Amino acid sequence: MSEQMPPPIPSEMKAEGSGGIENDVVVKSAEDSDGGDRQFGCEKCGADLAFEPGKAMLVCPYCEYENQIALSDEVVKEQDFEAILSELAAGEDTVELLMVKCEGCGAEVEKPTGMDAFDCAFCGLHLVKVGESKRLIKPKGVLPFRVGKDEARAGFEKWVKGLWFAPNKVKEFARADHAFKGVYLPHWTYDTDTTTSYTGQRGEHYWVTEHYTTTDSNGKSVRKSKRVRKTRWYSAWGTVYVDFDDVLVVGSRSLPTKYVRALEPWDLGELVAYQDEYLSGFIAESYQVDVKEGFDVAKGLMEPDIRTKIKRDIGGDEQRIFTVNSQYDEITFKHILLPVWSNTYRYQDRVYRIVVNARTGEVQGERPWSWVKIMLAVMAVLIVLLGLWLAFGDDVSRAVGDRVGVGEGSSVRQIEFSF
Repeated sequence: MSEQMPPPIPSEMKAEGSGGIENDVVVKSAEDSDGGDRQFGCEKCGADLAFEPGKAMLVCPYCEYENQIALSDEVVKEQDFEAILSELAAGEDTVELLMVKCEGCGAEVEKPTGMDAFDCAFCGLHLVKVGESKRLIKPKGVLPFRVGKDEARAGFEKWVKGLWFAPNKVKEFARADHAFKGVYLPHWTYDTDTTTSYTGQRGEHYWVTEHYTTTDSNGKSVRKSKRVRKTRWYSAWGTVYVDFDDVLVVGSRSLPTKYVRALEPWDLGELVAYQDEYLSGFIAESYQVDVKEGFDVAKGLMEPDIRTKIKRDIGGDEQRIFTVNSQYDEITFKHILLPVWSNTYRYQDRVYRIVVNARTGEVQGERPWSWVKIMLAVMAVLIVLLGLWLAFGDDVSRAVGDRVGVGEGSSVRQIEFSF
């Protein structure tokens, strides 16, 4: 089979502003869920197909026929923030998705067709429960899987081998054949133009010479001088403007956010319009962070850039910021799905979770510590330090004494601040 990468986003598929909203909220009824609308038959033999990572096709596992995915001409566009909230409230154009919630980690995934029991891809808990209908916003874009399962496993093994002070059993687990599960994690991206008014102070440094009396090594009083840095503060206020594009917010709570964010950066420029074919053979998690809550998270992510712009606007050598009032205009968003390989392992009655970026191969996750190895390392360092002190202790003491005994002709620089 010829190697092909996932289809690049067409030139006309660039993010657009908030046009009209069409089919923004998706859904499937519980009656439709048994129809298996994410199962696709082989054009040659009729067998069920799964998306092949790194290829723009569904490959038959039986006859190996390559079933091409017909690219959608739908544009991956931004959606108007306020309008979509109003549409959700009105309940227009909605469908229901049959979801199963894991009681162990809180993940919500679509109930696999024809399966009443399966393992959670995030914590490994065995789920045996009936799906629950839920109304959700339809994903507008997806990054298809590029890294395959074998490559993800190899990256995990390398990651484990590089862990300091890890128990030996964890490294044994890495060599075992444990199943990785392909999962699409929900994310939001936000665009907005911000206008921020602020008040603060600008600090400007200046130097003064101060005189003082001290006692030298001979017990005599001597008069010396030193240069001291001080700061004058001036009131400052103003307005700054910062535009943001594709501020990425994790829409899942099933994995620790710090590990999911550590998988960044994502090649969002390669987003393709959402099609069910890309999800064939994988698990799609629904979002637990809704679009409104996600924007509150986005505000926190934007704040450092706004404060940096304020400090540049204030100028001077130092800056103080007292009040910040930001206004967010032209807010738009996209709901997108990003691919990861997920795995779990248990060590001493605790479950540890691993995630692999299925575009770059970046590995992140939880790990246990071997306190025995840590204590042995600490003891080894203490022994080395003790040996160095016994061997060179007198020389070190004399060197420190010579360093502290500053000659009378030397100058002392001290930094102080005035308020």
